[in-house]
Amino acid sequence: MRVQTLVAAVKQDVRKLADKMRLETDAVIVNQCEENSYLEYEFEGSGIQCYSFHERGVGLNRNNALLRGTGDILLFSDEDIVYDKGYGDKVRQEFEAHPEADVLLFNLRVVPERATYHNDSYGRVRWYNCGRYPTYSFAVRGDRIKKANVTFSLLFGGGAPYSNGEDSLFLMDCLRKGLKIYKTPVEIGEEVPREEGGSTWFHGYNEKFFYDRGFLYHFLYGWKAGFMCLRFVLAKKSVMCGEIPAKKAYAIMKKGMRDAKS
Repeated sequence: MRVQTLVAAVKQDVRKLADKMRLETDAVIVNQCEENSYLEYEFEGSGIQCYSFHERGVGLNRNNALLRGTGDILLFSDEDIVYDKGYGDKVRQEFEAHPEADVLLFNLRVVPERATYHNDSYGRVRWYNCGRYPTYSFAVRGDRIKKANVTFSLLFGGGAPYSNGEDSLFLMDCLRKGLKIYKTPVEIGEEVPREEGGSTWFHGYNEKFFYDRGFLYHFLYGWKAGFMCLRFVLAKKSVMCGEIPAKKAYAIMKKGMRDAKS
């Protein structure tokens, strides 16, 4: 099986990115910048295709890469991921060992404040626990993801109208289309904080944060969204409700949820 890495980048020098990320597989790099261009080169025996587009939005970026991906296994990535030696073989071997998996979620090392998950064992991922995995942990069987017609939302994530959530929606859509998702303890690389620092979407636990989260939950959970909003606030209030009290945060989330319905 041929593994291909799909890289989402913003304002990068694509000629240096393969070396910076230590890419060992064929790759499609989509770079959102101020021009429209195409560049193709070889890096240590791997073919690197680079598309630069004058546009913004992480969902659009990933869809452009997915559209052009031709690998049997497609590994989603970001510009700030640095891979371990042999990562391509690890991904390939894990899919060969688990033919039941359409999607595998891998471990990557991150700084503690960025950690949202860690896989200690192999196991099935369901609707109620798919919301904590970042896109750079995803690897999918290319033919099955395209046959299921699953793509990334253009509403959520960096450069989109609403905050993060495009990764969770992608996994939820996979589940709704009948694809089987599994988590694996196999580790393939690390996230290196961007030089400029900061997030492209997170600006504190303010009203927009809670409103956007409620908006997202409508699309994620449907009729269960209200319960999931309450569960989120109660579980996270000690961390997230310093500026905005838990009761108000819940009300803001419900407003976002109601607006999403319309």
